[in-house]
Amino acid sequence: MSVRRLADAAIQPKSFAFTVENLDWAKGEIAKYPEGRQASAILALLWRAQEQAGGWLPQKAIEHVADLLGMAKIRALEVATFYTMFNLAPVGQFHVQLCGTTPCVLRGADKLIKLCHDTIGEPLQISGDGKLSWVEVECLGACVNAPVAQINYDYYEDLTPENFTKILADLAAGKEVKPGPQVARQFSAPSGGPTTLTDPALYAHGNGGPLHDPALRDADAKWPGEPANVREAAVPKSPVGDSSANRRS
Repeated sequence: MSVRRLADAAIQPKSFAFTVENLDWAKGEIAKYPEGRQASAILALLWRAQEQAGGWLPQKAIEHVADLLGMAKIRALEVATFYTMFNLAPVGQFHVQLCGTTPCVLRGADKLIKLCHDTIGEPLQISGDGKLSWVEVECLGACVNAPVAQINYDYYEDLTPENFTKILADLAAGKEVKPGPQVARQFSAPSGGPTTLTDPALYAHGNGGPLHDPALRDADAKWPGEPANVREAAVPKSPVGDSSANRRS
């Protein structure tokens, strides 16, 4: 991973403080941890600070979080620069994280990377209208639907140069876009619907025998059984004669 540094001082804001609502939320997060462990809330607070700052973490936001948690500022800076989920410079209104790992590249992500270069610019460069920015990232965990991009909080899957171009254009134009798979599939199911185990006869009888009761559904009542620690008392057995008894007889 390349060295991650804070944005130039020229674009850093002079101050940062949580809004009243975010401060109340932050106090609630801090209260989840025992005394002396408040620093455990740092990821959550940095994430909320990034949201408030418009998608990136200014230096003053990192320092503000450190002060709230009673941490040395350098420790908060170490966390912010380690995790790539934190943007250390301004990003576009729609920040594209495009997966460039092997499964996505095998499915055409290299063409999408070129498309981002051509339509947006260099990685982490903001488009002229301020709408778009992009960066190549490691696996987004949706390889079955490759290629994949995360734009702000939504995943866009089964991408092609054609549908990806339309998504970017619609976002820039303020139009509504459909997240998730961009082909005829439900989540990660096969495109076009199920392809196996589709014969209704498979579900009419259990293993070819008589009709079984249907399986319980989550909505059905499920009554607990006896607790595991409740059991009948052991009955002691009579002592078993040893071999010496046979010798005496």
